[in-house]
Amino acid sequence: QVQLVESGGGLVQAGGSLRLSCAASGSIFSINVMGWYRQAPGKQRELVASITSGGSTNYADSVKGRFTISRDNAKNTVYLQMNSLKPEDTAVYCCNAQIVSYGSRSYYWGQGTQVTVSS
Repeated sequence: QVQLVESGGGLVQAGGSLRLSCAASGSIFSINVMGWYRQAPGKQRELVASITSGGSTNYADSVKGRFTISRDNAKNTVYLQMNSLKPEDTAVYCCNAQIVSYGSRSYYWGQGTQVTVSS
């Protein structure tokens, strides 16, 4: 059984910062790409940032220069440092990871954490 557990969401004023964490646990052989998605009310889910096992990163244009994704492979954890937050960053943020477990490669999702940015 593989689980992803996020932490670090909350309420912050515009211009502030938050750091999200997502730890994977269970019967994990390897983790390939890890990423953060977000979904605001009434909007489609969108990719915020992703990072490969080798450290290559990809960002949505809307967060480039403000957000930084990183990972600790030894801890099976991915982070999202969010700076200069804007009200439009308000959303539920979910982590996603492609994990190899018992010879099978699947995508797993965390339960999500709320980020609210007040103006």
